[in-house]
Amino acid sequence: MADLSINFAGVKSPNPFWLASAPPSNSAYQVNKAFEKGWGGAVWKTIGTPVLNISSRYGGWEFNGQKLMAINNIELISDRPLETNLKEIAEVKKLWPDRAVIASAMFESDPNVWKDAILRIQDTGADAIELNYGCPHGMSERGMGSAVGQVPEYCTMITEWVTSVASIPIIVKLTPNISDIKVPAQAALNGNANALSLINTINSVIGVDLDNFQLKPNVGGKGGHGGYAGPAVKPIALSMLSEVMQVQDLHSKNIPISGMGGIQTWKDAAEFLLLGATSLQVCTAVMHYGFRIIEDLTDGLNNWLEEKGASSVTEIIGAASPRYSAFNNFDLSYRVIAEIDEDKCINCNLCYIACDEGAHQSIDLMVDGAKINPDTYSGSVKAKPVVNTERCVGCNLCSLVCPVDSCISMVEVPSGRERVTWGEISAKMPEITTDWEAMKKYRDKVGIDIH
Repeated sequence: MADLSINFAGVKSPNPFWLASAPPSNSAYQVNKAFEKGWGGAVWKTIGTPVLNISSRYGGWEFNGQKLMAINNIELISDRPLETNLKEIAEVKKLWPDRAVIASAMFESDPNVWKDAILRIQDTGADAIELNYGCPHGMSERGMGSAVGQVPEYCTMITEWVTSVASIPIIVKLTPNISDIKVPAQAALNGNANALSLINTINSVIGVDLDNFQLKPNVGGKGGHGGYAGPAVKPIALSMLSEVMQVQDLHSKNIPISGMGGIQTWKDAAEFLLLGATSLQVCTAVMHYGFRIIEDLTDGLNNWLEEKGASSVTEIIGAASPRYSAFNNFDLSYRVIAEIDEDKCINCNLCYIACDEGAHQSIDLMVDGAKINPDTYSGSVKAKPVVNTERCVGCNLCSLVCPVDSCISMVEVPSGRERVTWGEISAKMPEITTDWEAMKKYRDKVGIDIH
């Protein structure tokens, strides 16, 4: 069995799976129950300044019959008294000394308030503190949450206030509601953060009821923006994780990342780990399926690690990160084309439709070796899709829409061109970046046919 234990900025846990700071970690009852089921840690629902929550807090996005592909959340931070939360954090940590108990905090931008709060949180025995600079709704209107995370100077300033008095690791939770997440990441490191976590929820409106025109969720006839989370945000989270992994100070200072955003299966977890996350925070999946999903997460991750010959989870952290690249560094000579397995093809012709109308007209419908027009063809023989290998640009669309697994494969073929990147070409021949005639001459020279 693979060793799933991690050491996250000095915080140890038996596995990398933590409850994210959210409704499932709102109380000692919930966190205790989660630990009984096997969760490695929990980030307590954010504590801080007094708030009043509303009724009708969540909106869901359903896609093709799949419930909660995403959730929209307009709930604020914990509305339980600060003293109650601090007392329960202390109780849970005493009961579970081997689990990671992280306090999430959010206060007004006053150094004295922050410093006092940090000292009080430390007294609970919490292993670390996560600074919530990500919440996009409600708290941001009060100058907290993403209102801090979106301003690098504030991010650095408040982090410095905290780290100047903290004796336990400080994690900064980054907002995704920003054009370049590397900027607040660097700002947090400038404030001496010991770790980062990302992503928090994405600002969103989940939908409108077409019968009564009410926004979802409906709060007494009103609705607004909230935090978007769940499986649908995973690609965005993976992208931002990959971007933050490019920050040099992250590596020179040995700063770990706690990854979150759409983790629902062990496969999702493995992707976050491969791209550089050390711990993994889960929220929506727990709200949907309950704490027992930890069994599938740990069993699945363990089995996969064993298949890969890894004795511990730490061996694969960041293994895929070096493969992340800017477009400028992609090999322009690389070429793949689609290949259809005739034995698996069910002649649904979705690949033809997608390619003909949505891509590059590189798939033909053939009957007895002759190309036919499906709009005029009236024969009884069913047409077969055939890839035009000369026209195929390798966009992958046909393989993505095909309903049969492994029916369409993308196969690498020689392009006949030397390896070169856009960065290299544009540096040698800057004229091709502005002059279409110069671009045509280059394409003709190297044999690139555009149709």
